[in-house]
Amino acid sequence: MRVVGYARVSMQDQNLDSQTDALRAAGAEFIYSDESTGKNAARPGLADCMTCLRRGDTLLVYSTDQLGRSMSDVVSIVSELRTRGVEFKSLTEPFDTTAAGGELFFDICAAFAQMNGRIISDRTRAGLASARDRGRLGGRPTVMTPERIEVARRMRAEKATWAAIAQALQVGMSSVRRALADADEHELKETV
Repeated sequence: MRVVGYARVSMQDQNLDSQTDALRAAGAEFIYSDESTGKNAARPGLADCMTCLRRGDTLLVYSTDQLGRSMSDVVSIVSELRTRGVEFKSLTEPFDTTAAGGELFFDICAAFAQMNGRIISDRTRAGLASARDRGRLGGRPTVMTPERIEVARRMRAEKATWAAIAQALQVGMSSVRRALADADEHELKETV
């Protein structure tokens, strides 16, 4: 049963020393670290740390914001650790899955993170539906103007390949295919 520490600083002018000192003082035998922003998903120190952890170990961090980009990210990482039989402890917050109270606190935070994710998802769907009702589809504007669609239709009727049409219009083949399929579907709906 080992205590493994993880530390991270987000700015190059920041220093890991205060975190690593606190982790060592709290009993960390090994300390992995990264010097990158929390938004950066590529954190080799964290990846090595996760690989090192074994059943019965405890991952120790100075604070949860060093571990994840958001609370839902922290919850995801800690949930993965728990399924592997690895405990989690933060030195500055009441996250300590080695104790019943800390485990309860983590579960409550996880429930709030999940609820927050659902609320954001529900709001996004409602906003998209509202925009759709007003005739706005969202996303990037199409490069296929009505004029280009007409040219693509004529070229396709003359047996031109998708690649030839795309090259002539200076757009991607998928844009041509999608625009013609959407136009055909729209016309079909209007005739019904």
